[in-house]
Amino acid sequence: MGQTGTLQGVILDNTNTPISDVNIIAGNTGTITNENGFYSISLPANKSVTVVFTHIIYKSVTATFNLKNGEVIEFHPIMNETVAQIATVVISGKTRKDVEGILTLQPETIRNIPGANSGIENLLKTLPGVSGNNELSTQYAVRGGNFDENLVYVNGIEVYRPFLIRSGQQEGLSFVNTDLVQNVDFSAGGFQAKYGDKLSSVLDITYKKPYQFGARADLSLLGASVSAEGASKDSKFTGIIGMRYRDNSLLVNAKETETNYDPTFADVQTYLTYAFSDKFQLSFLGNASINNYNYEPKTRQTNFGTLQNPLALLVFYSGQERDSYQTYFGAVKGSYKASAHTTLNVIASAYHTIEEEHFDILAQYRLGEVNTNIGDEDLGEVEFSEGIGGQLNHGRNNLDALITTVEHQGNYKKDDHDVNWSVKYTNEDIRDRLVEWEVIDSAGFSINPPSSDAFNNQPYTPYEGPLEPFQNVRSKNNTQLNRLQAYVQWSKRMDIGTNEAWLNVGARVHNWSVTGSNIASNNQTVVSPRAQFAIKPNWKKDMLFRIGTGLYYQPPFYRELRDSSGTVRPGVKAQKSYHIVLGNDYSFNIWNRPFKLTTEAYYKKLSDVNPYTLENVRIRYRANNNAEAYAYGLDVRLNGEFVPGTESWFSFGYLKTEENINNRGYIARPTDQRLKFAALFQDYVPNLPKMKMYLNLVYNTGLPGGSPSYADPYVYQNRLPDYKRADVGFQYVIVDQTDNYQQGWRKPFKYLSLGVEIFNVFDVQNSITNTWVRDVYSKRQYAIPNYLTPRVFNVRIRMQF
Repeated sequence: MGQTGTLQGVILDNTNTPISDVNIIAGNTGTITNENGFYSISLPANKSVTVVFTHIIYKSVTATFNLKNGEVIEFHPIMNETVAQIATVVISGKTRKDVEGILTLQPETIRNIPGANSGIENLLKTLPGVSGNNELSTQYAVRGGNFDENLVYVNGIEVYRPFLIRSGQQEGLSFVNTDLVQNVDFSAGGFQAKYGDKLSSVLDITYKKPYQFGARADLSLLGASVSAEGASKDSKFTGIIGMRYRDNSLLVNAKETETNYDPTFADVQTYLTYAFSDKFQLSFLGNASINNYNYEPKTRQTNFGTLQNPLALLVFYSGQERDSYQTYFGAVKGSYKASAHTTLNVIASAYHTIEEEHFDILAQYRLGEVNTNIGDEDLGEVEFSEGIGGQLNHGRNNLDALITTVEHQGNYKKDDHDVNWSVKYTNEDIRDRLVEWEVIDSAGFSINPPSSDAFNNQPYTPYEGPLEPFQNVRSKNNTQLNRLQAYVQWSKRMDIGTNEAWLNVGARVHNWSVTGSNIASNNQTVVSPRAQFAIKPNWKKDMLFRIGTGLYYQPPFYRELRDSSGTVRPGVKAQKSYHIVLGNDYSFNIWNRPFKLTTEAYYKKLSDVNPYTLENVRIRYRANNNAEAYAYGLDVRLNGEFVPGTESWFSFGYLKTEENINNRGYIARPTDQRLKFAALFQDYVPNLPKMKMYLNLVYNTGLPGGSPSYADPYVYQNRLPDYKRADVGFQYVIVDQTDNYQQGWRKPFKYLSLGVEIFNVFDVQNSITNTWVRDVYSKRQYAIPNYLTPRVFNVRIRMQF
């Protein structure tokens, strides 16, 4: 099968009018533009191909392209009647990103790869240095950082994740709609000053700007997504809209807890552009998301212990949880091309989230020995109870956050110089009420909180002190944060002897103030210098070396200002980290097919660290800066065409990250994911190439954790079990771009496929947290694992018009 890339775009004249019937010739293939001036042509991959654009009225245009397999590049030439056209150039989209240490992911790969929570985050977790031990969650940790340390941009606009989410099954949809995506860039560290103030990673997403009508639908037992795109006849107006619905019932109902589970996760997104002239363009990015989570657990039985001493936890529930997360986001961007070298942008955006988390759940449990007699009708049942008890959890949490932003961006590019700058103002208005308490009893006796000096010795000695909830958090906060950020950076391409080199130098400044009811206002400023250098030696072997370094700050967001008791502490400093990243790209051919080996070694020295505990996906900060930390590791990724015409990769990562809290000594941080191996493999049947297979395999060593949230981390340094998961998908393509049906039911389709997915193929019991139960007689606590999803089957249909 041939390896190809796609060249597409719109051809205009010097009055910005689309030109139809332009002939595009590339070797032995060709096409013509439609009435909107749009064209699309496939080019052989990994070789320089000269493309000629001709028209009976206009001067011809000639350009040379070198595309990767599956790569899509847009090229929009302007044809003139009298002036000589552009000279022949070699255009390759990947060189700049390789230099910056940015990994580009293909949108089609994201759509194909199976996963319990399929999407961009599902693919990120197969990369070295990126860990995620919860298939129901879209959150991910990068090189020892936590979920709050990752930047996410869509069309240059920063987006946010929900505040109150506690578990993966509450999340529903991530912000990014993969049906709308055109480009996906990811950097795991050492990134440039143009990206914001976070400590770990950048995910930079570009949504499509369509040139002709199209529609897409993706249907499965987990939900559905539909999208449509189009452009006006003069191509001045373009629009794309996508709607998604997700229902996690298939996954949650397969877990060991029997429940009434009624979730509704839905959103609609749109990206619109209008070109007023060839110099000025206006665009709008909008999103409305409504997530309702209704959860009513009934019973649960978890078997644990050893072969010699098997135990079981049997729980009977009453009560329910009712959560609601409503998010609205809108951004307007104006882009003005002031000259041939200068582009100016203005962005205004607003993000509003209303979140409610209400629950009252009573769990009454029996802890005892399990019947292990083969053939007994009571096999697996609890025969003898070692402890009985219960716990009542109550929550009434409400949060209303409004984040507004105004930003100016600029770019000046001439010859080999590239200058970028920005000034940005952000206002964050957070209104938060936190009411949570937990009451625990064992055999009818209330258990005092861990902070209490009065230890229960019941039933042997009566307790006469006051009854207290085991955990009790109550707070009401009205907090405002005002931020002023700016950056400037300069990039240059140069020659050092016969070697190509690239240099980037930049700096960011960030000032923020915290005000609110019943708190003292506080104002702080930090400056973040950064630099990157890359060199491509003139060797026979295709090698690229790069280094990135800088001083990175993360000024606190609201979550980082609020401690475990719910109190806002405005004096929390920005966490600080010195980064150094050394990278190498080695490109080579095996079996006459392209491969690439990417290796990166990194070291981070962190100070003013804000310690936290991690339970499922909920982060609780101490809201102080009483720790220091470090992280170092090695990431290796080999990708290429192991099967002709498809891209696959294998990833390996080693990480060590530790922190020292109050000079008590270094211990593992909650994200100390020591070893990671992942594979993403695509294949097809040689004699039946439309029958395809996709494999997503992840192995992560166990994270520190599973301890109660109130526990001293210096006492609990146990690790959760290793995370092992394999998802596989089989897909039969009924119609694709090589087909041209002129009649029959398949005629309307540009693409149609039917597939089956198997999540957790080997039915591995992965756990993310522990439930802690107590035996009042032996005074022991038992850590009962909370297992994630077992093996689940899914059916999926994809179509494109």
